[in-house]
Amino acid sequence: MQSDFIFSSESVTRGHPDKMCDQISDRVVAGYLRHDPDAQVAAEAALSTGIVFSSVRFASKVAVDTASLVREAIADAGYSDGRFNARSCTVMSSHIEHEPTRAGPTSLVGASDEVIDRLVAAEQVTAFGFACNHTPELMPLPISLANKLARRLDTVRQDKILAYLTPDGKAQVAVEFRRSKPYRIFAVTVNAGQRHESERKPGQMVEDIREHVLPAAFEGEKIRPDAETRILITGSGKGGPYVHAGLTGRKGGADTYGEYARRTDSALSGKDPARVERIGSYAARYAAKHVVAAGLAEQCELQLSYTAGLPGPVSVQVETFGSAQLSEDEIAKRLRRVFDFRIGALSNRFRLHELEAEDILPRLAVYGHFGRTDLALPWERLDSVDALR
Repeated sequence: MQSDFIFSSESVTRGHPDKMCDQISDRVVAGYLRHDPDAQVAAEAALSTGIVFSSVRFASKVAVDTASLVREAIADAGYSDGRFNARSCTVMSSHIEHEPTRAGPTSLVGASDEVIDRLVAAEQVTAFGFACNHTPELMPLPISLANKLARRLDTVRQDKILAYLTPDGKAQVAVEFRRSKPYRIFAVTVNAGQRHESERKPGQMVEDIREHVLPAAFEGEKIRPDAETRILITGSGKGGPYVHAGLTGRKGGADTYGEYARRTDSALSGKDPARVERIGSYAARYAAKHVVAAGLAEQCELQLSYTAGLPGPVSVQVETFGSAQLSEDEIAKRLRRVFDFRIGALSNRFRLHELEAEDILPRLAVYGHFGRTDLALPWERLDSVDALR
């Protein structure tokens, strides 16, 4: 494995079409869970200029006004006027209702092992989790910085510091690694849409982003852009659905580890929290983070392999990339002893059915599902470090 390399990760803003579809899908899921914590929901969305299509498969005792939720998500993303906006876009929905295929999470609270074992995986899923010591939140540095840039782009637009920016933007950070550790920022790329470009002098957006976005995004970071860092700031017209379509789950790298580590090939957004793709990915991140926090390795990738019809993973595999203090077999044994990776047990540990009281799911659909210091996420807790040691 190379020890000297450059790695880049990309994040996108709230108004990027793919990210909007993630937000729409999670808002639909949240709409069901808010009134029925045991609802089973899978939601996807696709959009283009003037039209949004939402597909929902559900088992629930409540009815949800999907169209209203779609329009709310579009408005929150910043599209309130223009050719694509929350009021006038066409919303098409497909709803397929089915019988519940598994026990609801509320019925598992305090349940016996026999009852927990009844909640099994509906299909084969391989879930990955990752943690490393690049940042205090134990995330890879490239995606951590890219997410901060994307968040700052949204902030200066929403706070009208740079009111001419459109909701669609991208940020990419390339980090130079030496001896497998972050060394310096090699390059920063920001792509932002702008309204009425002719109203500003040439180069005004570049100056504004250099002044109002970059310093705030890197504030407090140990590794910041230096005199040799390549900084590229470009405009893309208005961006958004005017120029490219969106689809749920297409920004999996931004949702997870910026492609620095493996991830499940399924979208995290648009699924109720008891779905094994989602809860398994959260559990894998939770356990990997404990390995690093306990000092057992500098970086850890955990693989949980679930198969249809069984309540827990058939395989727990650990990869530490040569950074471990113990053998990977020993770390895997400790993880199995400390953490119960059965789906029902994870539902009880994380209480994901209670998250919707805080409207957390729609907020996860932008700026990533992991390393979030702005949200009290149960899979980001470090409550079993001593037990793992």
